[in-house]
Amino acid sequence: MLLVLALLAYGCPLQAIVRAFGFDERTVARWQKTAGAHCQIVHERLVQDQPRALSFVQADELRVKLQKRLVVWMAMAMQVSTRLWLGGVVSVQRDKPLIARLVAKVKACALYGALLLVTDGLSCYVRAWQKAFRTPVWTGKPGRPLLLAWPEIVIGQVLKQYQKGRVTGVTHRLVQGTADQLSALLPAGQVLNTAYIERLNATFRQRLGSLVRRSRCLVRQTTTLEAGMYLVGCVYNLCTPHKSLRQEQPDAVRKWQERTPAMAAGITDHIWRAEELLTFRVPPGPLVPPKRRGRPPKNGQTQVLASAPT
Repeated sequence: MLLVLALLAYGCPLQAIVRAFGFDERTVARWQKTAGAHCQIVHERLVQDQPRALSFVQADELRVKLQKRLVVWMAMAMQVSTRLWLGGVVSVQRDKPLIARLVAKVKACALYGALLLVTDGLSCYVRAWQKAFRTPVWTGKPGRPLLLAWPEIVIGQVLKQYQKGRVTGVTHRLVQGTADQLSALLPAGQVLNTAYIERLNATFRQRLGSLVRRSRCLVRQTTTLEAGMYLVGCVYNLCTPHKSLRQEQPDAVRKWQERTPAMAAGITDHIWRAEELLTFRVPPGPLVPPKRRGRPPKNGQTQVLASAPT
């Protein structure tokens, strides 16, 4: 089972696995869904529940074809400095709710500080970034608290001009922030671009057969697509060394130390094997007692429950 899932995570077609191992196609699909659900929990605990200084984030969407000529959209985001995949969402429509869900995942991974957000020309992103990156200011007064926008948020867009299906020009637009803030957050010698997220999209298209533009490996349900997305994303973050992240070791036996995006982000200290990822036991989260509504009982049960050890 671990061998089959590792092959699926690296782009082996499901039909080839069925032919080589003799398993039923529905069995392999069930394994993929189960592994995808497990990887989603691992991703939420290791990436989303541990905020970090992101500095530079890029986001983009993929148009995915399903069976019966159905089309869905898969939006993803990544941290540029560590090449860390921050998560993705799938929706039938390319609209504001899709972008809002993706932005919420990015916000969960980010610490308060300077941050550069770059996307394509989709107008939904600007309002979604501005609405998400705000901090509530509690004054003690009843009602909704004041939402204070993060002062060091820089938003940029890359607009592409097309003619007969080909890119004929690119326009860089700074929507929010100053030129000095932009130059401080951009890598040296670079301009506003979406090259890193586009390369990540190519990696997902290579490893997930249903994302290929012309393919017969189409899926029927969005849940299957989400399971494959999380399986490929976690293997990419934890198990796949990235060439641009390796570090030189002049005094060691090996000249270069291979690193994964998770190692560059400080999440792990070694390259995980696929077996280690698929058998990782996620610790439970902190216990949050349910909120009691209404008047407290007169017999004092509320005080007893509050003082009981958890």
